[in-house]
Order: sequence, then structure tokens, then C-alpha cells
Amino acid sequence: MSRRPSRIPLPVNRLRPAAAGAGTVHLVHPGALAAGVHATLAEALPDGTGLTVLDLSALPDYWEAALTGGRAETTVEALAARLLAEFTGAYDGGPYALAGWSFGGVVAQAMVQQQSPADRPDRLVLLDSIAPTGEYQQPDEALEPELLLGWFAMYLGAKRGRPVRLEPGRTAGRGVDDGLPLVLDAAVAGGALAPDTPLPGLRKLYDTYVDGLLRNNRLTAPYRPEPAAVPLVLVTAERSLIPDDPTLGWRPLAPHGLEVHRSPGDHYTMLTRPDAAELIARLVRPTPVPAGTGAQKV
Repeated sequence: MSRRPSRIPLPVNRLRPAAAGAGTVHLVHPGALAAGVHATLAEALPDGTGLTVLDLSALPDYWEAALTGGRAETTVEALAARLLAEFTGAYDGGPYALAGWSFGGVVAQAMVQQQSPADRPDRLVLLDSIAPTGEYQQPDEALEPELLLGWFAMYLGAKRGRPVRLEPGRTAGRGVDDGLPLVLDAAVAGGALAPDTPLPGLRKLYDTYVDGLLRNNRLTAPYRPEPAAVPLVLVTAERSLIPDDPTLGWRPLAPHGLEVHRSPGDHYTMLTRPDAAELIARLVRPTPVPAGTGAQKV
């Protein structure tokens, strides 16, 4: 069993304070990587614009599930309500934008649905987030080793700050036991891991990573989202988790419009690449909330 983290993150992380009247981007982050991974975006935002990360991994019902086999005693709606309360407490009354990366986009969309119409942002920005629709609400068995090993290689590269490049099809037909050594070899070749890295240690990291994915998959499976109440802006990575679907399943949930952009990098490195951050920064411009709407700091 994985150990409890020595330091539990805070649900609200102000990576960059906003200047008076400039506005703040609030970004829902699901963990996996530390909230500080969004520092590149903070630097790319216009002068004075703030960035606050709303971190799901600070919520015990969420993060503990990644340490106990991926079964969470909560729901998407409950997570959204908790983060919406954190957002309300952090909100300063100025212009704001709302975004969500990966599973954080699913929770961000649920947060918007729980807001009063007058308090909602004018759009929601989704960063390589897979829609919680029937097409992608799959049983655990659908997460096959070939798929998971490829995702894990991306994650490991982002976590270590060095690329872990698996040749296309390299893990086809392989299970975890015979596929993970290939990830280890690629990580060593790319400088992400030392040559003497033990395979059992990498297996523990892999198992924790997969438990996190299973947790998100199981939270999404029973969730039946309403169509988005605001227009959606989707930024997909060039090496997205689902590379064959440019909309990642969001079109049925976007009655007010779906705008799609392509970002350099993969699902993880899109958060740290300056060229990707410049693109995202242009899309998450804070907009004012009309006076008297009731969206006030409490």
C-alpha cells in the first residue's frame, strides 16, 4: 500500500496574486503533479493577471482513493461543491476565468453548473480534459496495459523533467510485467531515471499512478452531467491521452459552442512548455462579473 503523503497540499494555491482590477484565473487541478506545475502558465499571463490553483488532491475523499486501490467515497458533484466553496472563499470580486486540466475539467464543468447563472464565467477552458460522456465512461477493464503504459511514460517524463519516449506500438500486446521494463529502459535512455533504478520501485509508482486513473474513471462512470451552461474552450495536446478525437467527447455537452485549439506537447508537458503556456494564456482571459450578482467573497 502507498504511504500517506508527508505534506498534504492546500486546496487554494495562489501562484500569482492579481493586481487591482486585473482579474484572476482559477484553475482546477486534479493532482498527479504538484500544483506548482502551473507556474509556467502564471508567468505567461498578462501583467497583473493572477493565477489561483484549486487543488483536488487537497480533499481527503479524493486523494486517499489513490492510496487505497482507486475507490473514492465521494462523487463528482460533491467534489465540485467543495471546490466551489473554496473558490467562493478565495474570490475577490474582480474579473475571473475558470479552467480545468484533465479530470479537473470535469469537476470545473460541474462547478459551473452549480453556480447561479449570474455568477458563472463567460466560458470554461478545458485543458486536455476527457468529457464525462457515455463514449468515455468505460469499465476498468477498458484501461488496458498498452494504453496505461503509454500514459505512464508521459507522466514519468513530466515528473522527472526529462522525456520518456516509447516507440509507437512498442508495448502492443504486452502486459504490465513485460511492458514496464520497456518504460524503464526508455526512462534511463532519456535521463529521467538512473541506470540502477530498481524495477520494483518503478512498479510501485506505476501502481499508484494507475490507482489515480481508476479513481477518476470510477468517479466519472456513474456521473450524468448536464450540458454545459456556458461556451466551452478546449485545448488538446498534440500527444493527447485520446489522440484520435479532437473534441475529446465534449461536443454533446456544448450547446453554447465548443472552440477547439491544439497545444504543443503531451498531456503533461503542455503545462510546462512556454509555447503551450502562451497559447493557454490567451484563452483564459478573466472577464468581469456584473455588479450586484452576488458573486462576492465570503
